[in-house]
Amino acid sequence: MSDIIVKAARGWIGTPYRHQAACRGAGTDCLGLVRGVWREIMGGEPEIPPAYSMDWSEPQGQERLWQAATRHLCEQPCEAGRVEIGDVILFRMRSGAVAKHLGIVSEIGEAAAFIHAYERYGVVESRLSDPWRRRVVARFKFPLEA
Repeated sequence: MSDIIVKAARGWIGTPYRHQAACRGAGTDCLGLVRGVWREIMGGEPEIPPAYSMDWSEPQGQERLWQAATRHLCEQPCEAGRVEIGDVILFRMRSGAVAKHLGIVSEIGEAAAFIHAYERYGVVESRLSDPWRRRVVARFKFPLEA
């Protein structure tokens, strides 16, 4: 199943970044990418997210993205550096901030990589370098793989 997830995510590469969007080819943010992959492999979305700001409730300290992920995805142990192909990974972009970035693991090992929608770049496949790995705070699987 992980190959289907990665293939679907790679189909979004090149989609421009658009906050709150989830339309392959037209625009998406990191949540929209995961929502779009969900629609492609699972069917309709389990919930439509409410409008959200780019700070993801950071001033209030609420982990809304993490809470939403645990409602619909299967949380996995987040051991140091361990990821598997097809995992949805959640990042905390700076210490003390709420977790507010998502990606989908596309490669593991020496060539570890993930696909994500990144402001100013759109959907890209990036190396899962040590700085990125240090930011991972949770990992999930689509329910099909659990």
